[in-house]
Amino acid sequence: MTKRLLFILGGLVLSLATASAALAQNTQTTTTTTQTTAIQNADGSWTVVEYPVNKEVIVNLTPSGIPNATGRATIHRMANGTAINLNLSGLTNNVSGLNLYAVDPSGKTTLLGPITVNNGTATYSTTTPLDKFMLVLSPDANLATITPQTNVAFRSAVPQGFAVVPLASSGERDGALVGEKVSATTTTGATPAYSAPLLGIPGFRRGTDTEMKINFAGAMTGSRANVYIEPRKDGPTTIKMRFHELKEAPGGQIYSLWAVSADNKFVKLGQVVNTGRRNEAQIQTETALPDFGLFITLEGEQSMPAGAIVGTILR
Repeated sequence: MTKRLLFILGGLVLSLATASAALAQNTQTTTTTTQTTAIQNADGSWTVVEYPVNKEVIVNLTPSGIPNATGRATIHRMANGTAINLNLSGLTNNVSGLNLYAVDPSGKTTLLGPITVNNGTATYSTTTPLDKFMLVLSPDANLATITPQTNVAFRSAVPQGFAVVPLASSGERDGALVGEKVSATTTTGATPAYSAPLLGIPGFRRGTDTEMKINFAGAMTGSRANVYIEPRKDGPTTIKMRFHELKEAPGGQIYSLWAVSADNKFVKLGQVVNTGRRNEAQIQTETALPDFGLFITLEGEQSMPAGAIVGTILR
């Protein structure tokens, strides 16, 4: 074999090796890891997040004005609601009780329950239909909304990897406990026990409160309430209900307010938890139903009425 032929073959082998190396470089896969971080107000005052279904999330509770206190909530959203398990420790001796609220994306609060503190510690378990909320603990028992002036003992922090749900609206109300807005649910085969007379809302004067009568029964016998209904000019109807003489009713119970439409759909308008220690509580909420009846049941955290009717609202 001549030197010229050997030179040509060597050059060909070198060219093939170079092309192979270039091809390997062009087909190499590069993996990029993106770190998701929480975004919130600089002062941490707005921490509403949406919780994923079927995943347990640990949420730290940030104390305010309570040195050395710690708090943690385990939140587990399921198909039929969200479970909340709360643990507090390191509370000072002057803290004997707090109230737990869920704050939704519009800024409205829902009282989840009173919490008793013993020897600086407290545990509490509850559920809520909400899937987007922040938790606030306060000594105040009738918060309607959270403002910079609210007396807050703990506030939920944003878990790592979650983004804050922006504030939808001010949600400002005049000092009332605001009921949760829940979508109407068709009640196929509903029992007549959960019927209530329609109030004739189209005949109400818009922009004006109309006081209603309420008949209490069962566990609520001896209690009183004022009910005011105002069809607003911009559409929804506002319902305000203030309970009195709750000490006459069994403590530790949940009283839920429901609307039932003409086509037999139920909407949960709100609830109050009777601690047995205070006489008054208030629900303020609204519904877009054109006409409806109103009734109150005694039950747990339900998206459909299941407990006994203890009050019916009449015109």
